[in-house]
Amino acid sequence: MLLVLRHRTFRHLFAAQVVALVGTGLATVALSLLAYDIAGDHAGPVLGTALAIKMVAYVALGPAAAVLAERVPRRALLAGMDVIRAGVALSLPFVTHIWQIHLLVFALQAASAIFTPTFQASIPEVLPDERDYTQALSLSRMAYDLESLFSPALATLLLTVVSYRWLFTGTALGLIGSALLVVSVALPAIRPVKRSGGLSAGAAFGTRLFRATPRLRALLALDLAVAGAGAIVFVNTVVVVREVFGRPASAVSLALGAYGAGSLLAALVLPRVLRRISDRRIMLVAGFVLPAVTAAVATATGGAPAAWKWALLLVCWAGIGAAGSAVLTPGGRVVRRSAADADLPAAFAAQFSLSHGCWLVTYPLAGWLAAGAGVPVTAVVLAGISLAAVAAAAIMWPAVDPGVLPHVHTDLPAGHPHLVGAKPGTGGFEHGHAFVIDDCHAKWPSAA
Repeated sequence: MLLVLRHRTFRHLFAAQVVALVGTGLATVALSLLAYDIAGDHAGPVLGTALAIKMVAYVALGPAAAVLAERVPRRALLAGMDVIRAGVALSLPFVTHIWQIHLLVFALQAASAIFTPTFQASIPEVLPDERDYTQALSLSRMAYDLESLFSPALATLLLTVVSYRWLFTGTALGLIGSALLVVSVALPAIRPVKRSGGLSAGAAFGTRLFRATPRLRALLALDLAVAGAGAIVFVNTVVVVREVFGRPASAVSLALGAYGAGSLLAALVLPRVLRRISDRRIMLVAGFVLPAVTAAVATATGGAPAAWKWALLLVCWAGIGAAGSAVLTPGGRVVRRSAADADLPAAFAAQFSLSHGCWLVTYPLAGWLAAGAGVPVTAVVLAGISLAAVAAAAIMWPAVDPGVLPHVHTDLPAGHPHLVGAKPGTGGFEHGHAFVIDDCHAKWPSAA
């Protein structure tokens, strides 16, 4: 897998991702301590609101990344977002009111909503070979998993010698390092796409692409399945460990570590598996694992606590991590296959926005249900959501899904450049090629 790092441009971009992740990981710890410093016992609602603001920024501003990527040089855009995030991080130690935290969190996440999909869209162009790209996706998934383990440990070490406010300086240094690594390499230029309707059409194209492409609709359903299962981990782990099992705070890290270990293991084996098994089969099998394991959480958390139930919970957390990773990691391949090169920024921006919309639904649902009805009921409800989403994905994603599709053009005039080599037929001009939704193809052939 590490062979993909022989590509200098990707090596620098991957390093930029790693240092940025470490920096933002430090900010997560520091922000929690800052909220407690200002709000005391009310820090929980402050952080909950900050999380909601993050998701709203991602959902609302993600599509704007496609518009900016078509008009601003990619390297300047990525570095600029890093600089903005670094500036926000340096401002956070000086806030004295809760509303200031929320305002700066929105600014920070708005920049991330532009940076992340633009970064994601750059990788398939830097690595056109599918095997290299698959390895890159796995490395990226591993970077997220390792960061979730490494950053808290690093923050704990730093807090032994400095105040938590200095952690924000570490965040800024990581983001500046990311910006320097981005500008150290040349990135492929984006060919501007002219669409009728102006800026609004550019921002909406990615959503239209997902709506019109069967495998992308299935991908969004699978994102919902992952969000349904993952929400119980990210929202309820503390409650389950401390209240249900009565274990110490260190057990929270153990449970989250089990989730991360499962995700990491899946990312390690996926490149080899994807050489022999299709994206669809792997993602759907993993998708059906998600509701099964989530439903098992109800057994682990119901009734009196026991040692075997604690072991079952750790297995469930690891299973959710592994299955979620097996769904999410190949997702970039599905997006790449479903969009023209010039439309990749719009496609990844839409995927970023829509997938976080799923988390915006499941995060509060997991919290409210657990508080009102208990964790076992929450697990059953979220498992039901995941199961319905995966079943919908299996229906929407055709079992036979070739890249080259024969189709008929009825709306293009004779002599149109796209019709070179097409054969006139009774209903229009017939030809076949690697099919994606674009200005010449508004509908999927099966729906035409």
